Amino acid sequence: MIVARTRLGLVEALSHLRERERTIALVPTMGYLHEGHLTLIDTAAGCADAVAASLFVNPLQFGPSEDLEAYPRDESRDLALMEGRGVSVVFAPSVEEMYPGGGVRVSVSPGPMAERLCGAYRPGHFAGVLTVVAKLFGLVRPDVAVFGRKDLQQAVLVRRMAADLDMGVRVVTTEILRESDGLAMSSRNAYLSMEERAQAVGLISSLRAAAAAYETGERGVRALLDVVDSTLTAYPLIQLQYAEVVDPDTLEPLTEAGSGAVVAMAAFCGSTRLIDNMELP
Repeated sequence: MIVARTRLGLVEALSHLRERERTIALVPTMGYLHEGHLTLIDTAAGCADAVAASLFVNPLQFGPSEDLEAYPRDESRDLALMEGRGVSVVFAPSVEEMYPGGGVRVSVSPGPMAERLCGAYRPGHFAGVLTVVAKLFGLVRPDVAVFGRKDLQQAVLVRRMAADLDMGVRVVTTEILRESDGLAMSSRNAYLSMEERAQAVGLISSLRAAAAAYETGERGVRALLDVVDSTLTAYPLIQLQYAEVVDPDTLEPLTEAGSGAVVAMAAFCGSTRLIDNMELP
C-alpha cells in the first residue's frame, strides 16, 4: 500500500495503477476507522480493480462551535486497517497540501437540498463536504466512489453533484452497519460515556418503532413521528434535534409515508450529536 502525502505523490501512485488499465474506486474518510468504514472499502473492492482511500479531517465541514480539534484521530491504526483490507493507495494530506494558502476561493454550493435536515442546523457543512469531495474526485479521478447510507443527506448530495456537474463518477452507497444492539457505527460514538452509550440505542429503538407502526398500516407522517417522540421518552439523555420522513432521492418532506420513504433523525446524547435513518419497508 502506498501512502501519498502530496498531490504529486498521489498522481504518481495512481499513474502506476492506470498503466495496468485498472479501474479505481475511491473511499473518502476522515479516519478513526470502524467496521462501517471497512465495509465501504470491501464494497469498493467489488466495484473496481483497485481501491484508493483518503484520510483527511476536513476543516471546511466543521462549524465554529464544532469538534474539529477534538475529532478522534489514530492514523497509524487507520493505515494498518486500510492495508489489511487491500487498499492500494491512501491519500493522507496536510491541511496546507489540500488547501494551499489555508482555504478555498471557489467552493461548491449544494443548493436547497442542503438547507434541510442536518443542513438546517449546520450551516456551511455540506458546502465543505461537497468542496472536499469535488477536490478528491479531481485529484483521484475515480471510476466509482463509495459512501455510507448513515450519512444519508451527504450521500444524496454527492450523487446529485456528480450527476449535475458531469463528473463521470458512479456513486455507490452501502447500508448502515450497526453495533450488536443496533446503534449505527460512527467515529463519534467514542465520545459517549458508558451511561450515554447505553441510552444512545434510543435512536434505533425509535426508528424501529416507527417502522413497526408503518408495517401495521400507519401512513400518516405526523403519527409516525409521534411514535418516534413517544419512544424517546424512555431515553432521557437523548434530546431530539429533528425527525422527518423524507423522499430518499430528493430529501423533500412527505405528508404521507410510502414504501421506500426514509425516517431520518439527529439527536444529542449528552453533548454528542448522533444521526441515523431507516427506510420504511
